[in-house]
Amino acid sequence: MIDPLSQVIALLRPRAVFSKQITGAGRWGVRYSDFGQPSFCAVLDGTCRLAVDGHRPLTLVAGDFVLMPATPAFTMSSLEPARPTRIDPKVAPAPTGEVRHGTRGGRPDVRLLGGYFVFEAADAGLLVSLLPGLIHVRGADSLSVLVRLVGEESTGRRAGRELVLSRLVEVLLIEALRSSAGSGEDAPAGLLRGLADARLAPAMRQLHAHLDRAWTVAQLAKVAALSRSAFFERFTQVVGVSPMEYLLTWRMAVAKDLLKRRELGIGAVAERVGYSSASTFSTAFSRHVGQPPSVFARAM
Repeated sequence: MIDPLSQVIALLRPRAVFSKQITGAGRWGVRYSDFGQPSFCAVLDGTCRLAVDGHRPLTLVAGDFVLMPATPAFTMSSLEPARPTRIDPKVAPAPTGEVRHGTRGGRPDVRLLGGYFVFEAADAGLLVSLLPGLIHVRGADSLSVLVRLVGEESTGRRAGRELVLSRLVEVLLIEALRSSAGSGEDAPAGLLRGLADARLAPAMRQLHAHLDRAWTVAQLAKVAALSRSAFFERFTQVVGVSPMEYLLTWRMAVAKDLLKRRELGIGAVAERVGYSSASTFSTAFSRHVGQPPSVFARAM
């Protein structure tokens, strides 16, 4: 059975992991400016506060895991208020050892393992838009194990390091996403909420499994056992975009990946992503991407 979540993560191709241990003691706070890259943090011991722009503040405790697929500005601090030190991760040098906030020396009040990586997809933004902006998971032992493995592998220099790290991060992403709440009215619109919807999930899986079909809203609604209007309204509300917008986003993401690989001609790529001719595909691709597929492929 096709798993759309695994397909999205595989297409994002997470790479180049950097991780570090972070500790804090006393009153402290740090304010990170918008980073844009995916980042993660696991709380190993203690507690702290996390306030991510656009989201409600969180009190993090031991065993918590946080993932931000496109890290916005955020503030991390002790539980007691403190004026935060401002940091721009785009220009600040990457620390070589443990990062300490607040009182120097002595036993820390909180111990974290944080890190970031990059998505190597041709246009990661298209796919990241389908994921929640902030994922907070509490008490998932498997995530703590994965984060420790990522930390150990990223600081080592063993043979096969890059391949192992890429696989670990893929698993980490999938585990974090499926461990987060994907259903309910409080869940953010997107891929996870769609896959948690009993009616929408079969249609989404069929769409991903047979991308070469000339799908219509009526056909997808039939798979979901809903009327066309009910399916359209439900899909748009739950996933955050209309069915045809979602289909176009996924087709363009797959097309970009195929063009980047340079293993297929434009006609074969067009057929693979559901277009009847190379010219029809080229027109749609140019309108969506801003340049013809031939130009895009040469630039890769």
